[in-house]
Amino acid sequence: MKLSAPIKNGIIEIICLLYILLFVYAAVSKLLDFENFQVQLGQSPLLSAFAGWVSWTVPITEILIVFLLILPKYRLLGLFCSFSLMVMFTTYIYIILNFSPHIPCSCGGIIDKLSWSQHMFFNMLFIASAFIGFLFLENSLLFRTRKHKIVSLFVGTFGSITLIAVLFLLSEDMIHHKNNFIRRFPHKPNKSTHEIDLKLNSYYIAGIGNGKIYLGNVTAPLNILAIDTTLASSQQYRITLARNDLRFRTFRVTVKPPYFYIADGAMPCVLRGSIMDWKTSLQITPKTYFSRLVPIDSSSFAIRARDPESNENILGIITHDTSTSIQLSRKLLSKQIDGVFDTDGMLLYNEQLDRIIYTYYYRNQFILADRKLTKTDDGHTIDTISKAQIKVTYSSSTKERQLVSPPLIVNKGTNTFGNYLFVNSGLVGRYEAVDHWQRASVIDVYDLVRKTYAFSFYIPNKGKKRMTDFRVYGNLLVCLTDNIITSYHLTERVFDKSLSTSLP
Repeated sequence: MKLSAPIKNGIIEIICLLYILLFVYAAVSKLLDFENFQVQLGQSPLLSAFAGWVSWTVPITEILIVFLLILPKYRLLGLFCSFSLMVMFTTYIYIILNFSPHIPCSCGGIIDKLSWSQHMFFNMLFIASAFIGFLFLENSLLFRTRKHKIVSLFVGTFGSITLIAVLFLLSEDMIHHKNNFIRRFPHKPNKSTHEIDLKLNSYYIAGIGNGKIYLGNVTAPLNILAIDTTLASSQQYRITLARNDLRFRTFRVTVKPPYFYIADGAMPCVLRGSIMDWKTSLQITPKTYFSRLVPIDSSSFAIRARDPESNENILGIITHDTSTSIQLSRKLLSKQIDGVFDTDGMLLYNEQLDRIIYTYYYRNQFILADRKLTKTDDGHTIDTISKAQIKVTYSSSTKERQLVSPPLIVNKGTNTFGNYLFVNSGLVGRYEAVDHWQRASVIDVYDLVRKTYAFSFYIPNKGKKRMTDFRVYGNLLVCLTDNIITSYHLTERVFDKSLSTSLP
């Protein structure tokens, strides 16, 4: 059935009016809540790396198209641009639905209430209407024949899809490999499962294993609280020292079943005992002082010590077989200022990858090394602080280096399991909602095998208190916030199978 000119013109007017209403509403909604719109773009799987200029380009483009649709002379061009822009939006939704976790819609207003499937259907209706209006409207100056129009629509469709696909690929590469401090927050990567009040805020996490979470206490250093992973039951233990003449200053207990370890770098001594009776049975006495120690296995330890020649931080390994030996490396830690405060950081051992990991406090860097103290890789956190922002002075009275002012802490805490390094960051990222940052601690996740930044997630505060300690074991994350211990389940669809280890 061939439609008359007045009917075609009426259909065109309705289509243009609908697009004008849609784009005016969408553009105004974005501009009125621009900060939130930019935050959502920054967290999207498609446009994270380009959130800065895209957040301005989209509403401006929508407004320009409105003017084209209002002016009869440019209405055909406006319909073509409307068609192409809606194809871009639809391609964006398709990528989200098929290649990413859920990301909040950035449209704003009523459209934000639509599900992704509904939003896809909504966009398809508008694409179809723009297609019809474009074919109905006559304009010999731009598109002389129906054939020209069909070819133009095909080119517009292909170009729009290609543009979004290219942006997606470029953005993903930049976010994971060349990140400029834009965090990615997937939908529900962690779920709170259990929580209890410990009544005291002096606990720290000594270890996880054997189906239990082991807590040490800085005010009662020989006491161990063992809680099952459901936080349903607990049991107190007291460590018995084989010797009482050891003059420890402040020691901490590390539990790695079936053993526990006591170390105090102020004394070059490591004690080992069994969790079956909580009695120390072995004393290892290396001929060096150390400030960090983590067990590698029952008879070897990674340490951070002081170089006897330069008095700077160095990494090493203590090995106890029939006798005790120590290996030190001056090549692993990278000096920037003084070799002490600027190289301060956190020492870990990843059992699954058999790697020693050292993460600096004051700069965006961590290193991986094997048991021979050979550096295997350098990694960077996603913030932009590449040089420690500290001021150091030397006190002639104490003959020690001192910090002049409080330093900028880049990485506050770390843990590792499977292929991942978990970093509790001390800095707010770009396009990040300030209220979220104020209400929670953020953990950035790095894939050590793929050598990429993976994503981030929040650990909510308890009142005004932030997380002070955390550990990851398999898909279990345990954290301490003041006197509260909370367990989280890490979602399998977000993490790979390297976290599938069940608690023994």
